Amino acid sequence: MGKIVFWIVVIIGGLFVARLLARQAAKEDQPRVPPLAPSKNKAAATPEAMVRCAHCGIHMPRSEALLVNGQTWCSKDHAKLGVHQ
Repeated sequence: MGKIVFWIVVIIGGLFVARLLARQAAKEDQPRVPPLAPSKNKAAATPEAMVRCAHCGIHMPRSEALLVNGQTWCSKDHAKLGVHQ
């Protein structure tokens, strides 16, 4: 019984070592990718203010919203319909 347990442990240990060597070889085979350079466009990196449509309540970036009579709208149709009651 002791010999069987010994050989099982040896086989499992051998498989473990083979797996470690295979992982190491796979890491060495992968091409080296340089890290990404930080974005030079600061405007894209800064978050934009979000506004709410006065009709449907959807939130969108301020640059995409329509400003009519001091209210923000998501489209011309909602600006024509007015505030949703």
